[in-house]
Amino acid sequence: MRCYIPVVDPAEHEERIGIRELRQHASRYVALAKAGRRVPVTERGKLVAYLVPAEDQPDSILDRLEAAGQLRRATGSWRDLMPPPPPEPGAPSLSETLQQMRDEERW
Repeated sequence: MRCYIPVVDPAEHEERIGIRELRQHASRYVALAKAGRRVPVTERGKLVAYLVPAEDQPDSILDRLEAAGQLRRATGSWRDLMPPPPPEPGAPSLSETLQQMRDEERW
């Protein structure tokens, strides 16, 4: 017997507020965000923004990209990768191929 777990979008179950509501009760919703809640904001029923808690500005560019969702850090180590396959018999080495490419593009 298989058991299926439905995928639920958490944004569908959050209490959404309109811009007018946000304008009239801004301090209430800022307090919710300050407490760690993410508050969805709608305009004419369409989601347009989230009011989220402020965090300390990340120090490095990688931390800022990760916080913005534009970077996903790697897991594991490069040492876990397999070694490169051996060259085919009679084929030039990578060093020879690189030197040939450099020689060709100089002039």
